[in-house]
Amino acid sequence: MEESLLHILRRLNRGIALATGVVLMGCAAIVLADIVLRQMGSSFGGTDEISGYVMAIATSWGMAFTLLELGHVRIDILRGRAGQRARAFFDLFSMLVLTGTVTLIAYKCWPVVARSLANDSRANTPLETPLAWVQIPWFAGWVWFAIVAWLTFVAAAMLVMKGRFETADEAIGCFGEEDLAK
Repeated sequence: MEESLLHILRRLNRGIALATGVVLMGCAAIVLADIVLRQMGSSFGGTDEISGYVMAIATSWGMAFTLLELGHVRIDILRGRAGQRARAFFDLFSMLVLTGTVTLIAYKCWPVVARSLANDSRANTPLETPLAWVQIPWFAGWVWFAIVAWLTFVAAAMLVMKGRFETADEAIGCFGEEDLAK
């Protein structure tokens, strides 16, 4: 059950990562077109603002993918010297701290969105972008990251309780320098 949950989460996040990549490529194309237009004395205007919004949204959605691909940075000096069981508990502790932090961030993002919705806030720029248009997908990305983090933590904890340390390591472990050399 735990492995199938992790597989489903990986598959969903790969789709999200691909969609995010398409959005980033589209944003890059718009910026490139604006640069070319500037050379001809014209401009779309606002591409710096739009690219900032896209980066914030892409980052919040990309965090869950990075989690499942073991791409978040960790300092593993103690973990590398520990046995299999101790490594599993270091990994679970690390995952719990990350999950708690992400949940707190997602929780604290909502008042920002709510205030923008209540005040009909707009960017103080020539585009006057309604901030909720940007903040809602940004907030949703943080919520998704928190959900994925909790589900991953629970699945890994169940694997550790069952003594399946290698499978748990594949789910929430980290790469050491020796793994990168291979």
